[in-house]
Amino acid sequence: MASRRKGRILAFQALYSWETSGVAAGEAFDLSWLEQDAREDLGIGGIADFSRLLVTGTIENIKAVDTMIRSHLKKWDFSRIKQVDLAVLRMSTYTLMYQTDMHPSIVIHEAIGISKEFGTDESHRFVNGVLDSIRKTLQNASASKD
Repeated sequence: MASRRKGRILAFQALYSWETSGVAAGEAFDLSWLEQDAREDLGIGGIADFSRLLVTGTIENIKAVDTMIRSHLKKWDFSRIKQVDLAVLRMSTYTLMYQTDMHPSIVIHEAIGISKEFGTDESHRFVNGVLDSIRKTLQNASASKD
């Protein structure tokens, strides 16, 4: 598994934990829940910085991220989004909005993979639809600035 993929999974798990446990934003990226053997097996080190960037960036920009997600929900209420899907959407929306050096197709592909692994049977379709709509909006906004 590529290190960025591992980093995204760790960030997703931290955001899910942050949402479900109500921990403070500064404590959202605490890897103490990982056993030492698991940390070594995952090769955590370099990927921790990448994960931390995703988590802190998402939480620092949560209002803008959630507003973007809300504006792309078709016939769906934000409060009904499953927490796993919400964590994936938040992390990926943050990346699409603020990490413009990351190609959108990679962001969406990784989000779909995480949704398939951790979500329900329908999660990946939902996540793909929302993120693709966000991608198009951001792409159009960027094109109109040029």
